[in-house]
Amino acid sequence: MSEKVLSEKRLKKFEDKILKERKASEDLIRELNDMQRNSQRESSGDLSSYSLHQADMGTDTIYAEKRVYYLNSEIEKLRKLNMALKRIYDKSYGLCQICGKHISEKRLCAIPYARYCIDCKNEEEKRSKKRG
Repeated sequence: MSEKVLSEKRLKKFEDKILKERKASEDLIRELNDMQRNSQRESSGDLSSYSLHQADMGTDTIYAEKRVYYLNSEIEKLRKLNMALKRIYDKSYGLCQICGKHISEKRLCAIPYARYCIDCKNEEEKRSKKRG
């Protein structure tokens, strides 16, 4: 099953899609950072208006941990989007970084920062499961 090379027009559509996703990620990262800063400011400030109940503090801690998790996930996604843009600009976008075959457009539409074709990705996941 041979996939055709992406045309300049298709590459431009993927570039636009990636830039849009990158903007959304940057906005979310900014929002999560603001939430984290505000939460830290509140926790170091006057606590007279806050309940000191242990369960409330635990809930606050869980929310803070979730924000950090989401922030790290979004930062990783942003890194992958930036690498995909680099591949578009150096004309290697859509090529599997393991076998060199073309990644299907269907896969790129679902995961625009995909680096591997579906076969190589499946093999990589199998190897990861065996190691872990």
